[in-house]
Amino acid sequence: MNVGTIHGVGLGPGDPDLMSLRAHRLLTGARHIAYFRKAGRTGQARAIIDGLVHPDAIEFAMEYPVTTEIPVTDPRYNEILSRFYAECAAHLRALATRGEDVIVLSEGDPFFYGSFMHLYTRLKDDVPVQVVPAITGMSAAWTATGSPVTWGDDVLTVLMGTLSAADLTDRMKTTDALVVMKIGRNIEKVRAALEASGKYEDAWLIEYASMPGQTVQRLSDAEGRVTPYFSIIVVHGQGRRP
Repeated sequence: MNVGTIHGVGLGPGDPDLMSLRAHRLLTGARHIAYFRKAGRTGQARAIIDGLVHPDAIEFAMEYPVTTEIPVTDPRYNEILSRFYAECAAHLRALATRGEDVIVLSEGDPFFYGSFMHLYTRLKDDVPVQVVPAITGMSAAWTATGSPVTWGDDVLTVLMGTLSAADLTDRMKTTDALVVMKIGRNIEKVRAALEASGKYEDAWLIEYASMPGQTVQRLSDAEGRVTPYFSIIVVHGQGRRP
């Protein structure tokens, strides 16, 4: 029997119009579609493709067993998620072994901080796996500001708000252009690091880039707010130009 293929399909930053033609073709013809979501939620990836899925498609919702309930430094965090990813991979592997192609949805690009990577490493040596790249959320975010993020020889650094305050500050000081992701509850720590690095006044906060409800404002104008999951901070480079 022929073995099916697992397709990790990047959906882009949120606007279905920014999806690649290849992603659209695979989605509209898919028999099996898998996606991650929080328990009880539709899931952002599934929401992006609403209306594109064939009515006969079989859906497999992979519900995270833990998100922010315990800290990532707790050994149980990795143990629980590792078991979860292994179980999801086993289900997808069984489908592919039976000759079924499966589309695994990924917000943004599958190889850029996406959950699909954890399936990829568990499947790639057993069944065929193909990845469809996509526009990242940070690209949509800096585009929404209306200004180029890098010029000439500018160095761009991408940081996670989950890093320590000291690491954030040190890395911010040595870069020209900056993107900070995974902000949420880390917003005050990120603010402090931006202030310590001298970049606070140049920082922009973009929420829901390319999605309904998109907002773009100076970070300094968003004092006292807790940012949503889909928020990114951008500091533009000011490098060499003709």
